[in-house]
Amino acid sequence: MRILLVDDEQLALDRLRVFFDDIENADVVGEARDGDSAILMIDELRPDLVILDVQMPGRNGLRTASEIAVDPRPELIFVTAHEHYAPDAFDLEAADYILKPVRFDRLRVATERARRRRMLHDVAARADRLEAEIQGLRTSHGGVPSPPPPDPEIWVPERHGQRRVPIETIDWIEAARDYVLLHTELRSYMLRATMGMLEEKLAGTALIRVHRSAFVRPSRVSEIRHEGRAMSLILVDGTAVQVGPSYVEAVERALGV
Repeated sequence: MRILLVDDEQLALDRLRVFFDDIENADVVGEARDGDSAILMIDELRPDLVILDVQMPGRNGLRTASEIAVDPRPELIFVTAHEHYAPDAFDLEAADYILKPVRFDRLRVATERARRRRMLHDVAARADRLEAEIQGLRTSHGGVPSPPPPDPEIWVPERHGQRRVPIETIDWIEAARDYVLLHTELRSYMLRATMGMLEEKLAGTALIRVHRSAFVRPSRVSEIRHEGRAMSLILVDGTAVQVGPSYVEAVERALGV
């Protein structure tokens, strides 16, 4: 991954660069201190991933992201000290949104998600073309393509409407004050809802509640860790999700341990 760092604080840039030195296959190709410079460097360097601070003098990170004109667009990860920018960040198709101070493990997970998004977008485009060809062949031979059965879904509001998020694509869910974050393999979505409301919506699906502030898909769990009496689940992308004491037995049953 060729990465451009954008932040108006040199200490923040230095911290990010040190972290990326320890992330495999991550090459920092440039730094920018403001949005104007970032746009020029994106046009010149064509990075795969841009790490964008939200609050910068002049053109802020959100405006900078909305004005990126290169094709294909780089993946975006926003970093900020203020969580209330998150809805706007996800409207811009960000791969992730990290609160400062940035932690290494959180940055590594976000970078891997951006890497998968870049690869899977190409795979999805080829699959869509193949599906269109198959449907065309069926129609030309007199067959009527049958619509796929509807999947349980969650509708997430966006700037220009709503987006359908099939529940089967969600790896895990976490509470974020008055919102919840729905984490899929390709991106995260923000929804104004309570965990209690989601528990009713997710009844009968594969997602299980593991904490008062988290749901997890058991098939995405790669490791169980115990630290004293505390238990956490490590997902395949490296995310660590804490298990609440009252959920331990149910989680162990779901995982078959």
